[in-house]
Amino acid sequence: MDIRTLHPTDLDLVCRHREEMFRDAGRSDEVLLPMTAHFRAWVEPRLVDGSYFGFVLMDDSVPVAGIGLMLIDWPPHPEHPTQDKRGYVLNVFVEPEYRNRGLARELMKLAEAEFVRRGVHYAVLHATQKGTPLYQGLCWSGTTEMAKTLDGSPCAAAGP
Repeated sequence: MDIRTLHPTDLDLVCRHREEMFRDAGRSDEVLLPMTAHFRAWVEPRLVDGSYFGFVLMDDSVPVAGIGLMLIDWPPHPEHPTQDKRGYVLNVFVEPEYRNRGLARELMKLAEAEFVRRGVHYAVLHATQKGTPLYQGLCWSGTTEMAKTLDGSPCAAAGP
């Protein structure tokens, strides 16, 4: 297995990996196809300027796994009181026939080392249900983050 960094020419690969990752997590084409089109337009300039970076694992020149990384602007926080950035991991994907070989674990180790190399010592990710055991096994833990879709629908209160 060879390791290489992402290149701007990996646009199709990154988009396919992201779409397949969400499909594998149970999302429908009704949501994924428009998401991928908008993601493509969003990620292309970031691949070019290097603000979206990462790694690809290759098996005999064929990409079999990938990971995306970003540095996100974030105010100093108790978890990183002297830094104004966080590492962000996204789009971790391993082709189905290459799963359960430790490739995602290897990608995560590369990601952590790259963040440290760039001087960032705190990172976050949003895990799928399938990915959670991997991340927990690498000492990643849950946070207090919450989310809400702001679509104007009424909120059903959940108790007092």
